[in-house]
Amino acid sequence: MAKIISVHEYVLKPNVDPDQFEQVILDAREKGVLGIIGLERVSFVKGIRGERNDLFAAIWFYESMEAWESLWGPMDHPQGKDDYPQAWMVWEDEILAPFLDRDPDKITFTTYMEI
Repeated sequence: MAKIISVHEYVLKPNVDPDQFEQVILDAREKGVLGIIGLERVSFVKGIRGERNDLFAAIWFYESMEAWESLWGPMDHPQGKDDYPQAWMVWEDEILAPFLDRDPDKITFTTYMEI
């Protein structure tokens, strides 16, 4: 069964300390904030070369299309924010929002299906 991989690009507000952002992300992970059914793992990364040098991203690995759709809705009818898993609401509203240059629901992302 093909995994679903979603890459979320994070751009910090100009006044945000990147080290503080990294620590908040690590703390959230350690506390298990991202314990979402169907999510196999997440990798947080920081660009070291190229177009997104010194910028952050998260790479989300889901078990399958079925698992991904059970969280976010079918491709042709995505869920609204009110229907997101509670853990995701905490992630966006309490962890990300204070640091990002835009609403966490408006970040640049691409979701891929493993081939």
